[in-house]
Amino acid sequence: MGRLEELRINAYLSEVARGYHNNAFVAQNLFPTIYSEKEKIDIFEFNKEAFQIYNTERAIRANSNVISPQGFKKHTTTLTENDLSYPIDYREEQEAEKVKLQLHATNVVTEGLQLKHEKECADLVQNPDNYPADNKILLSGTSCFTDENSDPQGVVDDAKDAVSAKIAQDPNTMIIGQEAWKTLKRHPKLKNLISDNQNKLVTLNLLKEIFEIENIFIGKSIFANEKGEFERIWKDNIILAFVPNLGTSRTEYDPSFAYTVRKKDALQIDEYQKEGNKVKYIRATDIYTPFLVGAEAGYLISGVNAPKAKGVSNG
Repeated sequence: MGRLEELRINAYLSEVARGYHNNAFVAQNLFPTIYSEKEKIDIFEFNKEAFQIYNTERAIRANSNVISPQGFKKHTTTLTENDLSYPIDYREEQEAEKVKLQLHATNVVTEGLQLKHEKECADLVQNPDNYPADNKILLSGTSCFTDENSDPQGVVDDAKDAVSAKIAQDPNTMIIGQEAWKTLKRHPKLKNLISDNQNKLVTLNLLKEIFEIENIFIGKSIFANEKGEFERIWKDNIILAFVPNLGTSRTEYDPSFAYTVRKKDALQIDEYQKEGNKVKYIRATDIYTPFLVGAEAGYLISGVNAPKAKGVSNG
């Protein structure tokens, strides 16, 4: 294969990687991407000032309304490079159509990078230490949603109030771990809110109406731990957050619960060879780091299920 053809295939596979998306991954809904030209960046931590609604009305001849700046924290950091390679033996390549085999390899390494990103984000937002004292709760005993007398709607309302008290905005995004979702959709108090002519199982759309939260996603992704055992990335937790709906126009100056800062055009697919040129490797490279930049804009509900009801399921 000539050099130009190799470059064309690598460019094509890079576009495939950028368009690849696994529906099981939900972290991007809490950590929307903003792009940086450089790997060394400044990250701003947002405080109440960034979210506050101010009195802007001014009477004739009155003084202007002046903000009392609270200041902000700025951290200078460097984005992290991540890469993953997939080996293809020359005999495998001869038995398969080249681009299709490379497409398979591209999907595998791209999903590997996305799984790593999903785990990094989930670890950040499921760690109670990353939240202010008023922005988290650990359920126990009869408050766990596995207890039929528990009050999921009340707990979520309290969480929304806690966030709005800090940032003057209601959270608009929720991530529910799969085990927590299995409990919520069968909770008797939530099912009682469904009219008799509907299915007696709480759906995601109904939950959006009940909780009055626009965007709700279920965290279903699974990874293999160090022992080779399958484990849920998203535990029996519920995370609420305010994430601005700014599309591609968002920047690091727009207040949000979290961001993934990614170097522009960093996601690339290339190939290299070693071992006497009998094995080639399809390699995905990406440069990014997820950041929790506005903890006051989020809320963590931990311990949704009582300990005896916990468990990992592949379903």
